[in-house]
Amino acid sequence: MKVMLRQNALGHLVVYVAKKDLEEEVVKQETIETGKIFTLANGWELSIPAMEEPLRLPQTIEAKRLA
Repeated sequence: MKVMLRQNALGHLVVYVAKKDLEEEVVKQETIETGKIFTLANGWELSIPAMEEPLRLPQTIEAKRLA
């Protein structure tokens, strides 16, 4: 699914999923071989492919929902 990454006014990373009209803050990030796993405030886990650091935001990427 396509998601948009951005920073909110407090500087926290936020994920927006347009098809679900869902916007949640990232509460945990794990680095894995193929990229990162973001845990959102609502409990969702998204697998994000490897991206260059530092992140250039806002950015639309392809993510996979794990849980």
